[in-house]
Amino acid sequence: MKNLENKVAVVTGSGRGIGREIALLMAKEGAKVVVNDLGGSSSGDGKDTKVADEVVQEIKQAGGEAVANYDSVAEYDNAQTIIQTALDHFGRIDIVVNNAGILRDRMIFKMSEEEWDAVIAVHLNGSFNMTRAAAPFFKEQKSGRFINFTSTSGLIGNIGQSNYAAAKLGIVGLTK
Repeated sequence: MKNLENKVAVVTGSGRGIGREIALLMAKEGAKVVVNDLGGSSSGDGKDTKVADEVVQEIKQAGGEAVANYDSVAEYDNAQTIIQTALDHFGRIDIVVNNAGILRDRMIFKMSEEEWDAVIAVHLNGSFNMTRAAAPFFKEQKSGRFINFTSTSGLIGNIGQSNYAAAKLGIVGLTK
Protein backbone atom coordinates (compact mmCIF):
# COMPACT_ATOMS: atom_id res chain seq x y z
CA MET A 1 0.00 0.00 0.00
CA LYS A 2 1.18 3.49 -0.81
CA ASN A 3 1.53 6.00 2.05
CA LEU A 4 -1.21 8.33 0.78
CA GLU A 5 -3.65 5.77 -0.64
CA ASN A 6 -7.26 7.07 -0.42
CA LYS A 7 -6.12 10.57 0.57
CA VAL A 8 -7.01 13.76 -1.29
CA ALA A 9 -4.48 16.58 -1.36
CA VAL A 10 -4.61 20.17 -2.56
CA VAL A 11 -1.17 21.50 -3.44
CA THR A 12 -1.11 25.24 -4.08
CA GLY A 13 1.44 26.63 -6.48
CA SER A 14 1.98 23.16 -7.87
CA GLY A 15 2.51 24.00 -11.53
CA ARG A 16 6.25 24.50 -11.20
CA GLY A 17 9.19 24.08 -8.85
CA ILE A 18 8.78 22.66 -5.36
CA GLY A 19 4.98 22.53 -5.60
CA ARG A 20 5.13 20.51 -8.80
CA GLU A 21 7.47 17.99 -7.21
CA ILE A 22 5.22 17.73 -4.14
CA ALA A 23 2.15 17.09 -6.31
CA LEU A 24 3.98 14.43 -8.33
CA LEU A 25 5.29 12.70 -5.20
CA MET A 26 1.91 12.76 -3.48
CA ALA A 27 0.31 11.23 -6.55
CA LYS A 28 3.06 8.60 -6.72
CA GLU A 29 2.27 7.76 -3.09
CA GLY A 30 -1.41 7.26 -3.99
CA ALA A 31 -3.04 10.62 -3.24
CA LYS A 32 -5.63 12.15 -5.51
CA VAL A 33 -4.28 15.65 -6.18
CA VAL A 34 -5.77 19.05 -6.91
CA VAL A 35 -3.02 20.84 -8.82
CA ASN A 36 -3.63 24.50 -7.99
CA ASP A 37 -1.70 27.06 -10.01
CA LEU A 38 -2.84 30.17 -11.83
CA GLY A 39 0.20 29.91 -14.09
CA GLY A 40 1.68 33.32 -13.44
CA SER A 41 5.33 34.30 -13.50
CA SER A 42 7.50 34.14 -10.37
CA SER A 43 6.51 37.76 -9.72
CA GLY A 44 2.82 36.84 -9.96
CA ASP A 45 2.15 38.44 -13.33
CA GLY A 46 0.07 36.75 -16.01
CA LYS A 47 -1.99 33.60 -16.09
CA ASP A 48 -1.60 30.35 -18.04
CA THR A 49 -3.79 27.30 -17.44
CA LYS A 50 -1.31 25.06 -19.30
CA VAL A 51 1.01 25.19 -16.28
CA ALA A 52 -1.37 23.23 -14.02
CA ASP A 53 -2.74 21.15 -16.89
CA GLU A 54 0.72 19.79 -17.72
CA VAL A 55 1.22 18.54 -14.15
CA VAL A 56 -2.23 16.93 -14.14
CA GLN A 57 -1.40 15.21 -17.42
CA GLU A 58 1.91 13.95 -16.04
CA ILE A 59 0.17 12.53 -12.96
CA LYS A 60 -2.47 10.82 -15.09
CA GLN A 61 0.14 9.38 -17.46
CA ALA A 62 1.85 7.82 -14.43
CA GLY A 63 -1.45 6.20 -13.38
CA GLY A 64 -2.50 8.73 -10.76
CA GLU A 65 -5.59 10.87 -10.32
CA ALA A 66 -5.48 14.66 -10.52
CA VAL A 67 -7.49 17.70 -11.48
CA ALA A 68 -6.38 21.27 -12.16
CA ASN A 69 -7.55 24.44 -10.45
CA TYR A 70 -6.42 27.86 -11.66
CA ASP A 71 -7.61 30.15 -8.82
CA SER A 72 -5.36 32.51 -6.88
CA VAL A 73 -4.99 31.68 -3.19
CA ALA A 74 -4.66 35.40 -2.50
CA GLU A 75 -8.44 35.81 -2.81
CA TYR A 76 -10.47 34.60 0.18
CA ASP A 77 -13.40 33.26 -1.87
CA ASN A 78 -11.08 31.45 -4.27
CA ALA A 79 -9.84 29.28 -1.43
CA GLN A 80 -13.38 27.96 -0.96
CA THR A 81 -13.49 27.17 -4.68
CA ILE A 82 -10.15 25.35 -4.53
CA ILE A 83 -11.32 23.15 -1.65
CA GLN A 84 -14.66 22.62 -3.41
CA THR A 85 -12.71 21.34 -6.44
CA ALA A 86 -11.36 18.54 -4.24
CA LEU A 87 -14.81 17.76 -2.86
CA ASP A 88 -16.49 17.81 -6.27
CA HIS A 89 -13.92 15.56 -7.96
CA PHE A 90 -12.77 13.29 -5.14
CA GLY A 91 -15.43 13.56 -2.41
CA ARG A 92 -13.19 14.74 0.40
CA ILE A 93 -10.11 16.71 1.46
CA ASP A 94 -7.32 15.31 3.66
CA ILE A 95 -4.21 17.41 3.02
CA VAL A 96 -3.59 21.05 2.16
CA VAL A 97 -0.08 22.03 1.12
CA ASN A 98 0.30 25.81 1.30
CA ASN A 99 3.13 26.26 -1.16
CA ALA A 100 2.00 29.04 -3.54
CA GLY A 101 4.29 32.03 -3.62
CA ILE A 102 5.66 34.92 -5.61
CA LEU A 103 8.68 37.18 -5.33
CA ARG A 104 8.93 40.93 -5.62
CA ASP A 105 12.50 41.47 -4.42
CA ARG A 106 13.45 45.08 -3.79
CA MET A 107 15.31 47.00 -1.13
CA ILE A 108 12.77 48.32 1.35
CA PHE A 109 13.59 51.96 0.60
CA LYS A 110 12.59 51.30 -3.04
CA MET A 111 9.73 48.84 -2.41
CA SER A 112 6.25 49.99 -3.39
CA GLU A 113 3.16 49.31 -1.35
CA GLU A 114 1.91 47.11 -4.21
CA GLU A 115 5.09 44.98 -4.11
CA TRP A 116 4.68 44.56 -0.34
CA ASP A 117 0.96 43.76 -0.56
CA ALA A 118 1.26 41.30 -3.46
CA VAL A 119 3.78 39.08 -1.66
CA ILE A 120 1.90 39.19 1.66
CA ALA A 121 -1.36 38.42 -0.17
CA VAL A 122 -0.08 35.25 -1.84
CA HIS A 123 2.13 33.82 0.90
CA LEU A 124 0.53 34.81 4.20
CA ASN A 125 -3.06 35.58 3.23
CA GLY A 126 -3.06 32.63 0.84
CA SER A 127 -1.98 30.27 3.62
CA PHE A 128 -4.70 31.68 5.90
CA ASN A 129 -7.34 31.54 3.16
CA MET A 130 -6.63 27.89 2.36
CA THR A 131 -6.39 26.92 6.02
CA ARG A 132 -9.67 28.66 6.80
CA ALA A 133 -11.41 27.00 3.84
CA ALA A 134 -10.30 23.46 4.72
CA ALA A 135 -10.47 23.64 8.53
CA PRO A 136 -14.24 23.03 8.85
CA PHE A 137 -13.92 19.82 6.83
CA PHE A 138 -10.95 18.64 8.86
CA LYS A 139 -12.87 19.36 12.06
CA GLU A 140 -15.92 17.44 10.83
CA GLN A 141 -13.77 14.48 9.70
CA LYS A 142 -11.71 14.66 12.89
CA SER A 143 -8.62 14.46 10.67
CA GLY A 144 -6.62 16.44 8.15
CA ARG A 145 -3.16 17.84 7.60
CA PHE A 146 -1.83 21.29 6.79
CA ILE A 147 1.68 21.54 5.39
CA ASN A 148 2.88 25.13 5.39
CA PHE A 149 6.05 26.38 3.71
CA THR A 150 8.31 28.97 5.22
CA SER A 151 11.88 30.06 4.57
CA THR A 152 15.10 30.96 6.30
CA SER A 153 14.40 34.46 4.92
CA GLY A 154 11.66 34.67 7.54
CA LEU A 155 13.90 33.44 10.33
CA ILE A 156 17.12 35.33 9.61
CA GLY A 157 16.19 37.77 6.83
CA ASN A 158 17.56 38.29 3.35
CA ILE A 159 18.61 41.40 1.49
CA GLY A 160 15.81 42.76 -0.66
CA GLN A 161 13.17 40.42 0.75
CA SER A 162 11.48 42.26 3.61
CA ASN A 163 8.04 41.48 2.16
CA TYR A 164 8.87 37.80 1.63
CA ALA A 165 10.55 37.48 5.04
CA ALA A 166 7.58 39.08 6.83
CA ALA A 167 5.15 36.76 5.03
CA LYS A 168 7.20 33.64 5.73
CA LEU A 169 7.64 34.40 9.43
CA GLY A 170 3.92 35.18 9.58
CA ILE A 171 3.26 31.66 8.28
CA VAL A 172 5.29 30.31 11.21
CA GLY A 173 2.94 32.16 13.58
CA LEU A 174 -0.13 30.97 11.67
CA THR A 175 1.08 27.39 11.87
CA LYS A 176 1.73 27.54 15.60
